[in-house]
Amino acid sequence: MSHRLAHILKLAATALAICASSSSFAGDPVNDAIQEAYAPYREALFQTNSKNQAGSQSSINRASQAWSGIVSRFAAKVPPPYDRDASFPGSLAAVADVYAQASAEIKANKLTEAHETLERVRDIIAEARHRNGVIVYSDHMNAYHLAMESVLIDGSKVLLQANGLQQVADMVAVLRYLNKKLSTEAPANLSNSVEFVALVKDVDKSVIDLHTAVASQDVNAVKLAISKIKSPYSKLFLKFG
Repeated sequence: MSHRLAHILKLAATALAICASSSSFAGDPVNDAIQEAYAPYREALFQTNSKNQAGSQSSINRASQAWSGIVSRFAAKVPPPYDRDASFPGSLAAVADVYAQASAEIKANKLTEAHETLERVRDIIAEARHRNGVIVYSDHMNAYHLAMESVLIDGSKVLLQANGLQQVADMVAVLRYLNKKLSTEAPANLSNSVEFVALVKDVDKSVIDLHTAVASQDVNAVKLAISKIKSPYSKLFLKFG
């Protein structure tokens, strides 16, 4: 198992624990502010992945500005439930540092590196929420993303190993479980959105197609299905993640 896959699966296990938890303080002022600041962050991820330097610079500037507002509001006077977490101000500062690094990489036209750097924002925020028993819909999106990444990065290589199809089937089982959470854990404002429902159905189809390919034991069909799971998720994340 590669170091990267081990890391992804470890994070996925944490994500599964988050999904299984029943505690939630979603709707507090910190989360409200973070969700607002998340829109330009998602755009920055999209633009860096699309290798659009101008778009990446514009979105990272907006994301950094939005995050500066969060640091100003909450770093010195932390509201509940985060006020008992001595590491919370450090988490806010860590996100600001990631944005500064990504911005420098974008200016140098190192967009692949910037995209990888920006991925850390998701982890920092999720870990801060997890420490404080807070769950929001983005956590379910992140959990699915982690499992999806393990399939995308290592799925085709795992297929070449002894008992590879069974190993991939196990990975897909985790993906299917987390995929269902995208619907069952969606708040009412999303569940009532026609656009959201349509995008989730596209993700559902990509996972069902992958499961069907694995069940057929056709390695080429599995590889093709793996190649088609990222796009539907990316569209959903960009709009609602």
